[in-house]
Amino acid sequence: MELKLPDYFRYTVIMLGLILLLYLLQTFQSILVPLCFSLLFALLLLPISERLERRMPRILAILVSIILVVLILSVIIWLLSMQIMNFSEEMKNISDKLLVFVNKVQQFLLQRFGIQPTSKNELLSKNLTTLQETGTRFLGSTISITTGALSVVTLIPIYIFCMLYYRDHFRRFIFQCISRDKRDAFMTTMDNIQKVVASYISGLMIVIVIVAILNTIGLVIMGVPYAIFFGAFASILTIIPYIGILIGALLPAMFTLVQTGSLLSAVIVIGIFTFVQFLEGNFITPNITGSKVSINPFAAILALIIGGQIWGATGMILSIPIIAILKVVFDAYEPLNPLGFLLGDVNHGAPAKPGFLHNFLQRIKNMFGFKPKDI
Repeated sequence: MELKLPDYFRYTVIMLGLILLLYLLQTFQSILVPLCFSLLFALLLLPISERLERRMPRILAILVSIILVVLILSVIIWLLSMQIMNFSEEMKNISDKLLVFVNKVQQFLLQRFGIQPTSKNELLSKNLTTLQETGTRFLGSTISITTGALSVVTLIPIYIFCMLYYRDHFRRFIFQCISRDKRDAFMTTMDNIQKVVASYISGLMIVIVIVAILNTIGLVIMGVPYAIFFGAFASILTIIPYIGILIGALLPAMFTLVQTGSLLSAVIVIGIFTFVQFLEGNFITPNITGSKVSINPFAAILALIIGGQIWGATGMILSIPIIAILKVVFDAYEPLNPLGFLLGDVNHGAPAKPGFLHNFLQRIKNMFGFKPKDI
């Protein structure tokens, strides 16, 4: 006779399991974060490594793939760091111009509304105190993040190498844990997960690059200094649906307003970012990532918030790829299909027809052999 547990008991066990999971994620953050990053990079490098393995030994192919990614990331970080250094050197001039702009605003308020301006010394004192407190907290967090990042940077390449080199060994291990009649179905599911996740993550990176280029071009046309920094910063924030573009546009808009004193120029900068966001949401992303993994904005925002609460900034970076993986797993496992439907977009059931950009990028992937296979 089968024993049926009460619903309240099952729900209680599920809630306790979720609490235990969150506790374990926070406790073992230093171990899990590098592993998650390594897994994502391994999924992206797998097609490149397989392509190179046709011409050279596996060890050499994996090393070449990792070195290629390291070089690309190093160039990007170098470009951004140069922009940030130049921007920091201009902070003194920006602060002086900001005071001039504040004086103009205070004079306008006095003439139009009779609002008495705040004492300059009082204003400087308040802002310097706030800036000092913020700077102290930022310095402490920066030192902590930098120390952790150095250890992570050394571990991730090692993890990636092991995941790619021992992938056949991992497959045989999985075969030993699954009965023979379920191996084909399991490997088919794993194959679909690998293809979808790799396509989604690579597509997301391509979208970020395209949006960064469009943002930068618009800022260069407007003559805004540090266009590369502002354009790249805003493009990274596009992973946050709807509100990401607003956050990314505020900094260059405020900078333009202080530099030029023209409200119209600041509005035009916001208009440029809004137009690029329109292109990204309606043309770029649908043609690149397609409808393979479609996460609705509400689920994406919740994932970002939860990821930030659990693992901080790294959790926010990993939240979108992780929720994409969960979406694929939920869709592949029938009892969890409702959860996959909940995470999916409203129009997920009616995929858009691939456009010219999608076909063009697909030809590039096929040209270079980017055809994911079984893990």
